[in-house]
Amino acid sequence: MSRVCQITGKKVITGNNVSHSKRRTKRKFYPNLQTKKFFVPEEDKWVTLKVSAAALRTIDKNGISATMKEAKQKGFL
Repeated sequence: MSRVCQITGKKVITGNNVSHSKRRTKRKFYPNLQTKKFFVPEEDKWVTLKVSAAALRTIDKNGISATMKEAKQKGFL
C-alpha cells in the first residue's frame, strides 16, 4: 500500500536538500502515518486505517463515523 493517509489524503511530497554551498538535490518529505484500528459502533466492527497524525486529531474531534463518511465523499476511502 502506498504512503497516503486514508482520511486526509496526505501523501509524499518532493523538495530539495540544500547543502552549505547551496547545491540542491531532490528529496522526499513523508507524511507521519500510523496504522490504527478503530471501532465503529454504527457498523459494530473494527476498521484498520493508515492515518496521519493530523487525521488522528480530526477523528478525536469529530468521531470516527463522521470522519469516515466525509473521507468517503472526498474519495479517500
